[in-house]
Amino acid sequence: GTELPSLNEYLEGSMLSISQKSKRGKRERIGDGLDTENTPHELIHQWSPPHKQRVVCKGKENGENQFVLARRPRKRREFSGLSWDTLPDELLLGILSCLPLQDLLRMSRVCKRWHRLAFDESLWHSVDLVGNPQLDQALGQVLMAGVLGLRCPCTCIGEPHFTHTQNLRVQHMDLSSCTVSTPFLDDIISRCRRLENLSLEGLELSDWIIQSLSQNTELVRLNLCGCSGFSPDSLGEMLKSCSRLEELNLSWCDFSTDHVKAVVSNIPSNITQLNLSGYRQNLTMEDLKDLVERCPHLVNLDLSDSVLMTTSSFPILQQLQSLRHLALSRCYQIHPAALVDFEKFPELQTLEVYGLVQDTYLPILSKSLPRLQINTRPFSGVARPTEATRRDRAMWGMTCRLVFRS
Repeated sequence: GTELPSLNEYLEGSMLSISQKSKRGKRERIGDGLDTENTPHELIHQWSPPHKQRVVCKGKENGENQFVLARRPRKRREFSGLSWDTLPDELLLGILSCLPLQDLLRMSRVCKRWHRLAFDESLWHSVDLVGNPQLDQALGQVLMAGVLGLRCPCTCIGEPHFTHTQNLRVQHMDLSSCTVSTPFLDDIISRCRRLENLSLEGLELSDWIIQSLSQNTELVRLNLCGCSGFSPDSLGEMLKSCSRLEELNLSWCDFSTDHVKAVVSNIPSNITQLNLSGYRQNLTMEDLKDLVERCPHLVNLDLSDSVLMTTSSFPILQQLQSLRHLALSRCYQIHPAALVDFEKFPELQTLEVYGLVQDTYLPILSKSLPRLQINTRPFSGVARPTEATRRDRAMWGMTCRLVFRS
């Protein structure tokens, strides 16, 4: 279904009133026989209003006998105008596409037709669950609904409880800084084959998870910043398989020298943005030579906190003819006076050298390098779903269609 503009004012809000006037018995009858394969029941019950209760009274003339107050059913009025039942599916899908997540789930309980439309794959294109502190079975149900994009960083994730073994459709997923056990995370990643953008920043991984990532050969952006728990061999095999990677963030992982060598030996040659910061004495000048030789198209490179980098790295980096953004912050063996040599980099636009240049010397350096913006990006945005300077809820430039409103 194609997303349509809003209807006229006389239709706005009608769906909510229909849902609120539904009786409990009617809801139960409607629910019988519904296709429940990919229905997030936990979300529906969690975010739906409570059922109305019957009023039970005792009368004086009836003694202890109880009776139930009930309204006499009204006669259905003849209505010759526009009716919800006469609207085509395409128009209803356009209306439902304007609803937030909670209201869409409530609408799914109105009738069988609305239930079918409410879980149409076109409406579940992308879901933003930020603000929901706990996701268990609901997460698995949302993924099984066929979402292509899922954003839920900083969330506590329990067992997803998948009800089938089919692969998931998700292509863009942000699980950064979630609280999740490694087996549960493995259960999610092992079902993914179509990932294009993925962020697992700060999570404890395993060789099984890295091997599952190898099956996502369409990966373009991968953020594993601060991750741990996997071997150099599995890392190398994953990088060989994911040959379409363009942006890769492997900063501050729990890496040994073998991990770093696995990266520079197997990284795809078409990488344009790479963050390898945080490896202090594990990233050597020989590793840099291998990296530059293997990835000649680098545009954005972050080697911050690599204390073995010296001014001898400048001629090596100069071979990167497309290099526009370079970070060498806290590479303490590089003397500040040597930074003026970056005037020999014709395409370079930004240079991050935090910790190398004192504030008093920065204006002098800026005057010597008038083409460059110096120390303007304290945080790297390589492969990250949302840059630190942004305050919106975008994910790799995409805005989720369904948003959880806390």
